[in-house]
Amino acid sequence: MERKSFAGMHCSVAQTLEIVGEWWTMLIVRDAFLGVTRFDDFQKRLGISRNILNQRLAGLVDAGVLTRVPYQDNPPRHDYRLTDKGRDLWPVLTAMREWGDRHAAPDGPPLQLRHTGCGEVFHTVLGCSECGEPVSLRDVRAAPGPGDLDGIVRTRPPRRDPD
Repeated sequence: MERKSFAGMHCSVAQTLEIVGEWWTMLIVRDAFLGVTRFDDFQKRLGISRNILNQRLAGLVDAGVLTRVPYQDNPPRHDYRLTDKGRDLWPVLTAMREWGDRHAAPDGPPLQLRHTGCGEVFHTVLGCSECGEPVSLRDVRAAPGPGDLDGIVRTRPPRRDPD
């Protein structure tokens, strides 16, 4: 089945998936967060074919998520490092990992991250950038943003599921 392009869809989620929605892409980003920088190391860790890895890395570089940094001239070799745009995927990846820990890891989390400040295993909390209060689905409403040029955003409140 051929993958559908979301390039024409006026939606930030769809545009994000256009960049990081391919099967291997977030695993490459995960490994980059864990310090992997070299093509051969990505390939060994993921077990991905070299041609697919080359395509995914090139796509991430083209999208500005990774940058190629030469480390050897003969033959030419590069490190792949996260850019600021790539590092902005940290909360996305963390949310995916925590969801998987809760719903897809029957033997428990395969990886735990500890906060260097206190040494404890941490869990992310979604909070309001303005007042600091925790935010859940029940605490938000959709409203058109400045990018809603066509007036297509639906502003109906999200469905409230029972507790």
